[in-house]
Amino acid sequence: MSYKEFHQSSIENPEKFWDEQAKLIHWEKPYTEVLDYSNPPFAKWFKGGLTNLCYNAIDRHLATRGDQIALIVVSTETDQEKTYTYKELYTEVNRMAAILKANGVNKGDRVLVYMPMIAEAAFAMLACARLGAIHSVVFGGFASHSLATRIDDAEPVVIITAEAGMRAGKTVPYKPLLDEAIELAKYKPKKVLIVNRGLLAFTTVTGRDLDYATEHQKHLDDKVPVEWVDATHPSYILYTSGTTGKPKGIQRDTGGHAVALAASMKYIFCGQPGETMFTASDVGWAVGHSYTIYGPLINGMSSIMYEGTPLRPDPGIWWQLVEKYKVTVMFTAPTAIRVLKKQDPAYLSKYDLSSLRLLFLAGEPLDEPTATWIHEGIKKPVVDNYWQTETGWPMMAIQRGVEVMPHKFGSPGVPVFGYNLKLLDESTGEELGPDKKGVVVIEGPLPPGCMQTVWGDDQRFVSTYWETVPGKMTYSTFDWGIKDKDGYFFILGRTDDVINVAGHRLGTREIEECLSSHTNVAEVAVVGIEDQLKGQVPIGFVVTKDGSNAPEIESELMKIVDAKLGALARPAKIYLVNLLPKTRSGKIVRRALQAISEGRELGDISTIEDKTVLDQIQEAINQRR
Repeated sequence: MSYKEFHQSSIENPEKFWDEQAKLIHWEKPYTEVLDYSNPPFAKWFKGGLTNLCYNAIDRHLATRGDQIALIVVSTETDQEKTYTYKELYTEVNRMAAILKANGVNKGDRVLVYMPMIAEAAFAMLACARLGAIHSVVFGGFASHSLATRIDDAEPVVIITAEAGMRAGKTVPYKPLLDEAIELAKYKPKKVLIVNRGLLAFTTVTGRDLDYATEHQKHLDDKVPVEWVDATHPSYILYTSGTTGKPKGIQRDTGGHAVALAASMKYIFCGQPGETMFTASDVGWAVGHSYTIYGPLINGMSSIMYEGTPLRPDPGIWWQLVEKYKVTVMFTAPTAIRVLKKQDPAYLSKYDLSSLRLLFLAGEPLDEPTATWIHEGIKKPVVDNYWQTETGWPMMAIQRGVEVMPHKFGSPGVPVFGYNLKLLDESTGEELGPDKKGVVVIEGPLPPGCMQTVWGDDQRFVSTYWETVPGKMTYSTFDWGIKDKDGYFFILGRTDDVINVAGHRLGTREIEECLSSHTNVAEVAVVGIEDQLKGQVPIGFVVTKDGSNAPEIESELMKIVDAKLGALARPAKIYLVNLLPKTRSGKIVRRALQAISEGRELGDISTIEDKTVLDQIQEAINQRR
């Protein structure tokens, strides 16, 4: 079957198509309805079916591949490397599940996971799935304020953390930031479970804090039965930046999630049971959920979990792991490859990469020089793909599994099965033909594995994603795109104020709110500008109340962002200016700030009331160059 026939069948008869894909996972009780779309845009997949993510990732493999390695945990920060077979992973997940159950975690309860890339993070996620609890993993780069907002939204019964992680040889505190977050949060969790790695001294709160090693000893031989849950039961919440300061909790289901990942492993990533997949993404992001933990394990593969940078101990470390563990499928972000591109290319040919079939890159636009450099260096196909936290798996890819399709540099490919992608005019809702710029949308229903809703806020799900194009109820990706005559899409940038920094989405509004909290800030605007290494970086423009442009103010502002959002959100530069470009109605014209920062033509500036402001902005930028 050709790609076009395969994709068409998934759009024209989704029930038949996904009924076939559902055979890739275990159902404890068969579903009675493949798709219930009686209340658009809410899609209920595999209604009436009972299953469990943990069972599909571990238990069902025990009889046939119990002694096969399931998880390979590597830290080049602490020089530790450990493997777990499926049997060993089963044992550890049962122990973690027993600890959670003993501390009051039941089906439907939330557990917040704030951890570095260590084995216990995987145990925690899988243990929650085993119990039918809903995990919410928060990236360790987030600071206390951001963590507190997620605690208040998810209301976890238990929080699991480590006292510290490590990055580029430096200790990154977790427990102190968590303590501060709980202090800031209105909601107080009953228990905090701490994995002590011996990296950082910390204080414990009597009656609340539990030592993982001590609790682990109590449950060494415990076996916790699988909690069979409805296919539509939430599996997890993962927070993502929005256009308002309040983060959105992306809610994923169980059955649709499992089926979509199993199908994607087969038809997109071309991974085979028994092989090894290396996804270099933190579990705090959607890629880490889907393709470090759940996807490879559901598919009966070995998965590498990696703590460290691609440069430590040297720029050959990733390729050394490919050789050692015979990695067949690798997945990372273009930023990581751009980092490696600055190193000695000899590292690319130092190790035996004969096992590696495909290198997947996603998270941000892939530029042609980067793609060409890595392809020529490792002599392997480079597969671009495009998706979002909200979708949970690729919506566009260069097809390999159904039909091998040619690459087009700059394009993440064609629509993946299940996704009815269109380009619409944002003003009229008219569908656009080839080479016309429009908003990339998905015609409902969303396929299995995509978000069900925004946690606790169905109305926000509808208003944010489905009501942005006049007269059309379609899911907006908030990305501009064009499509060529062959059906390949090209992504042109965001339609909203979310920027993509090294594959991580950040809301500029959140950064603006941080900067505005400084007592001497009158006005602020944050824009994302192009960056050769990270894709985009945030830049801040600040008007002070007293007109001061003292350097120490910039330093104070940076510290506020670090403290409230984390270093990931820290602006690359902050310009202290006298005025911001505005329309007559007082709206800040951010696209003008972005154009000046990137040295581009300003385009239409007729809406800006005082155009002399632009010269002042340019002068402020020139002084810093």
